[in-house]
Amino acid sequence: MWALKGAVFAALLLLTGMLWATELTAPSPAPAFTLPRADGSLVTLADLRGKVVYLDFWASWCPPCRKSFPWMNAIHERYQQQGLVVVSVNVDQDRAMAARFLAQLPAKFEVLYDSDTTVAERYHLVGMPTSFFIDRQGNVVLQHDGFRNSDEAELEAILQRILQE
Repeated sequence: MWALKGAVFAALLLLTGMLWATELTAPSPAPAFTLPRADGSLVTLADLRGKVVYLDFWASWCPPCRKSFPWMNAIHERYQQQGLVVVSVNVDQDRAMAARFLAQLPAKFEVLYDSDTTVAERYHLVGMPTSFFIDRQGNVVLQHDGFRNSDEAELEAILQRILQE
């Protein structure tokens, strides 16, 4: 099983840097999850109902993930009072790798861990990072694959629209 997961994430590595945003024509329920924080306490998607969630899957080896963290910190600070929750999910098998990444790029938002990639698999990732906009009703309304700084304005405009709904 680990060999298969390793092959999947190797394929994701090859896709890293490819980017597109796909707005879903009909919102679909976000797959439920329960994941730990670094301190072991658990967070569920159900805990976040009523909030707009920017759910981002990332790995320490992913160069575009490094670019996304400053932007996620900025949108967290800018929109948390309007109901935005930024949740990042690390998929490294070795949590120490994530810790080194976070020491260099501290997160001001929620960081959860999915080292066995169970939740990542439910979300059918096609690259790293992959992010999902989840509306206040718990529906995925957009999937965004990859990250480039040139996408920030478009992503923020979409986020503002979802926050106003």
